[in-house]
Amino acid sequence: MQLTGIDGGSGKIIQGAKAEALVADCLAKYESGDIDALYALGVAFSTGSHGTVCDMIEAHKWFNIAASKGHEEASWCRADISDEMTAREIAEAQRRAREWLAEGRRKAA
Repeated sequence: MQLTGIDGGSGKIIQGAKAEALVADCLAKYESGDIDALYALGVAFSTGSHGTVCDMIEAHKWFNIAASKGHEEASWCRADISDEMTAREIAEAQRRAREWLAEGRRKAA
């Protein structure tokens, strides 16, 4: 696992090629209408599976996005992992989710 400094002295986990491939695959499935693919990203990042390194900020981000699209289980998982996160980490995850959602709207326009 490799960390780079971000605001407040925290670190951002840099994911490898397998994680990037998983994200690309899941986003392609989502583009085809599969909301479960967003939830699957949250699960992968929260457990460090399918080639990812455990990253609760990214997990929260994907659970949040899936929940915003109507995935009920994602909202439960987001609440569960929030208990293990600091307020600053949750704020960062929310910022990333808003940024991702805004980017999607720009592409759709």
